[in-house]
Amino acid sequence: MGAENYSVKNVDSFIITGFDHLQNQKLLGFLILLTYMLILLGNGINLCIISTNGHLHKPMYILICNLAVVDIMFSSTCSTTMISVLLAEIKTVSYYSCISRTYFYHLGDFTECMALTLMAIDRLIAIRLPLRYHSIVTNSRTFLFIFLTWLASFAVIGFVISKADSAPYCQPVIRYVFCNYASLIRAACVNPEPYFFITTIISLGPICGQFPFILCTYAVLAYSVTRLSNSSSKKQMISTCSSHLIVLFSYYAPKLVSILLTRIGVELNLTERNAVLIVASLVSPLINPTIYCTRTKEIRKLLADIFLHTKNCTKLNQIKSVSIALSS
Repeated sequence: MGAENYSVKNVDSFIITGFDHLQNQKLLGFLILLTYMLILLGNGINLCIISTNGHLHKPMYILICNLAVVDIMFSSTCSTTMISVLLAEIKTVSYYSCISRTYFYHLGDFTECMALTLMAIDRLIAIRLPLRYHSIVTNSRTFLFIFLTWLASFAVIGFVISKADSAPYCQPVIRYVFCNYASLIRAACVNPEPYFFITTIISLGPICGQFPFILCTYAVLAYSVTRLSNSSSKKQMISTCSSHLIVLFSYYAPKLVSILLTRIGVELNLTERNAVLIVASLVSPLINPTIYCTRTKEIRKLLADIFLHTKNCTKLNQIKSVSIALSS
């Protein structure tokens, strides 16, 4: 069938079939639901703690908030689809819902890369130029750069999704586990190579540009840390940098593994591709808030204070209840 005989209007919904061949779909759906709830909880805690404490309104914490917002958007667009398919057994998604979810999924993916780059630059300036850090990195400039990264992401992903939106569709079946650019192009009655060439060129920026740049910044940071004479400062810098590196590799590792396997001639079947896709979409948003809650001193201290305050209040209420009972 020729592509010219079809238009987008021929498909008003898609059927998600990526999980059809799996057993124990309910168990997988429960695990994805649990992971998604932990993502919302962890990122929500970070957002609440930072936004409600004035002394945390600093560039680094603003960047952590930005990353939390990105993680929530990134994970929500794919998790909600997978949960509805696996647990509610709702496999049909409307065309415009699929297109919009695809847009916000890739927007979150692209913006997360930008957010990690900003955080690496922030740490580089903090360690290399500590005396000038507060004059160079201000809250207003941080918000400006965050806005510019979002603006660039909106434009780039908007261009990419417009290509998928204009493609003619032959079949209402998506063989992947949620809506994304690759799944839409595979469902279209077009030669996919030109469409994938566009995304390959765009992905060269994050993979071949930003990732090596971030690694270089942390190499500079590592060299700077080795030259510190104060052991406590050195320990604090190592802790900060290691937490950022864990976040960085949790995001890039699945992408790099997929690329490397493809380059050495390993062909991934559909199940393996879907597994890599799920890991890449959920592991990083799950790890990020955990890292910043446990490795960032100020957030860890606030969580401890909140927990101890709640515990003390509970004990006081129990003592009051016992006193009232004895007096009566």
